[in-house]
Amino acid sequence: MKESILTLEPLIDAVSEGVLDAGWTLSGLQKTSSTEFEGEWAGQTTRSAYLFYHNDDHEAASIEGYLDETDRGLRATLSLVVDMRPVWEHPSVPAALERVGRLSDRHLPEGYRTPIVVRLSLAQAGEPATEAELESRIKLRIPREAIAAGRDSVSAVAATTVRAFERILCDPQAAEVLDGRG
Repeated sequence: MKESILTLEPLIDAVSEGVLDAGWTLSGLQKTSSTEFEGEWAGQTTRSAYLFYHNDDHEAASIEGYLDETDRGLRATLSLVVDMRPVWEHPSVPAALERVGRLSDRHLPEGYRTPIVVRLSLAQAGEPATEAELESRIKLRIPREAIAAGRDSVSAVAATTVRAFERILCDPQAAEVLDGRG
C-alpha cells in the first residue's frame, strides 16, 4: 500500500533519494519555520526546506530544491541553476529568456509546471546595465498527485527531473545561452 507524504521530513527524504540516485551530491540543507501574521494571531504557519546539490561532472550548475509545508499542504520545486553568458552576448534579455524556454520545452517532461526565471544583477549600482550578470533557473514543480502517491512517486519524479536537467546541460544549443557548461 502506498502512503501519501504528509509532512516535510518524508518529502525531503523522497526528493533527496531521487536526486542522489541520479548521481548528484547533497551540498546543503536548510530548514526554516515561520508564521505569517495577518492581524492579531490569525496567520499561516510554514515550514520550509532548501536543498542544494552539486555534481562534479557539471561544475557550473547546481540543483536546488524548495520544499514547503503549509496549512494548505506540501509543495516541492526542483531548479537547475546556471549562470548565463554575459548580457551583452545576447540580442536581448527577452531573446535569452526565449532560448532558455526552448531548452526547457525540449528536455523537461511534458505535463508538469515548468516555470523559468532569468535573473539580472549588477555587482554595484553604478555599473552600466550591459555589465549585468544573468542567472537562469529552470524549474519543475513536483505535482501534488505525486506527493499524495508517496515516496516512490516523488523519488521517481525527482530523478526524472534531474536527468532532464542534465540533458539541458549537454544540449549543444545550451552553449548559446548558458555559461561554462560543465
